[in-house]
Amino acid sequence: MMRTDRNIPAGRLKVEAVPAGFDQRHIHEECGVFGVFSEVSADVASLAYYALYALQHRGQESCGIAVNDDGVFTSYRDVGLVSEVFPAERLAALGTGRIAVGHVRYGTTGSDNKRNVQPILVNHYKGRMALAHNGNLTNSLELRSELESRGSIFQTTTDSEVIAYIIVQERLKAPSIEAAVSAAMDRIVGAYSLVISSPSKLIAVRDPNGFRPLCMGRLRDGGVVFASESCALDAIGANFLRDVLPGEIIVVDKDGVRSDTSHCGKAPKKLCVFEFIYFARPDSVIDGSSVHTARQRAGAFLALEHPVQADIVVGVPDSGLDAAMGYAKQSGIPYGMGFIKNKYIGRTFISPAQAMRENEVNIKLNPIRSVVEGKRVVLIDDSIVRGTTCRRTIDLLRRAGAREIHMRVSAPPFVAACWYGTDIDDPRKLIANHHSVEEIARIIGVDSLGYLSLDNVVKLADNTECGFCTACFGGGYPTAIPQDGGKDRFECKISERKKEQHA
Repeated sequence: MMRTDRNIPAGRLKVEAVPAGFDQRHIHEECGVFGVFSEVSADVASLAYYALYALQHRGQESCGIAVNDDGVFTSYRDVGLVSEVFPAERLAALGTGRIAVGHVRYGTTGSDNKRNVQPILVNHYKGRMALAHNGNLTNSLELRSELESRGSIFQTTTDSEVIAYIIVQERLKAPSIEAAVSAAMDRIVGAYSLVISSPSKLIAVRDPNGFRPLCMGRLRDGGVVFASESCALDAIGANFLRDVLPGEIIVVDKDGVRSDTSHCGKAPKKLCVFEFIYFARPDSVIDGSSVHTARQRAGAFLALEHPVQADIVVGVPDSGLDAAMGYAKQSGIPYGMGFIKNKYIGRTFISPAQAMRENEVNIKLNPIRSVVEGKRVVLIDDSIVRGTTCRRTIDLLRRAGAREIHMRVSAPPFVAACWYGTDIDDPRKLIANHHSVEEIARIIGVDSLGYLSLDNVVKLADNTECGFCTACFGGGYPTAIPQDGGKDRFECKISERKKEQHA
């Protein structure tokens, strides 16, 4: 921890500037997927709509739904939130069917334009397929180059289309779609939770490491559903059955539900720990553990690791609130609601100019002066990526009269790129790679700063058998990582790609 001179408010210290190139984005989610198989033709589009609405926090760039009515696919995809893309008349136009696949996207490979919206639909020699993907492949450029050299023509710049091509390629020589998926899993590497519709089957797949969550539920009428998080099952009245196992392929068709576990146990379990820290909704249960409880546990660990004399604990809405409750309970310091969040600004809020961007935090958050004025405040947030946003949040507290601010972060410092579906692809822009904890405290203007340790971040889950990926915190990569550039590697110029390869 670090203390500034008590005679000089931390917010007024002359501090070193944030490194050039730092921007103000918070860490972004990856994607959310959903699939439903109904025993009879039904309004599966509406089920997908409500499920995607519940998964909106996982991606706000774009969304799409594909409905399969006895092998006839009808789909709509566009940039925007679920409520914007699917007004009532457009949702009704999708019609009825027995299978639907849905997707909400925040792109981690490829830009956010309309061509990259999912689900991906493919027509091939043996039928048609709709695919939705959450995660990120680490060997996508290698596979895409191989496919292009054999004549494949890509319509998007996403690695999800690479997965679709590989499955189709295997399907041409496999006896079934599930056999093709199994063969594809021998070729693709990285993070992938998939829901796939063939003309007659719904398939759910999770990579052998289980980087991204995927669960299974059952509707009251007997239909089977899959979703990235259990909160989506709750939204449509489905009963949670279980999580899809890492490496498992589950097939649903008119004959029932079948499971292929031949790829299970081939790799250590490495669920992204940031699902518990930030990505998932607090009301979700992932791999047997409550997200809400995990975040409260993170706050309790912080209180034990970084105690401080203070008057009140407040969390940064929304992801810091549960951890703040945990810190308050463990420390005995009262918990208070220190901020009001403007609920009518979407997470995709884009400021029209730099001058407006400087006021973005003021628009989204407003401190409650009566709660923090004259108080020693413990401020809890989920992460510090580049430092710019949290500094302005802290400035808001200072202007509201907070006497001291002691920031506690419910994650370790980010020091490495993520190649598995989180939008952290340039370690040069991570503030922890340029400054010590004490320096970061001065930069963001707090009296002290403490991060959750790497030892304790892997203890957040109720399920003690839950293994975690902590690569972005310096915990090591579970797979080989690409050497071919960042999330736009399929869009950059040839000269730029070569420069990246030889950097």
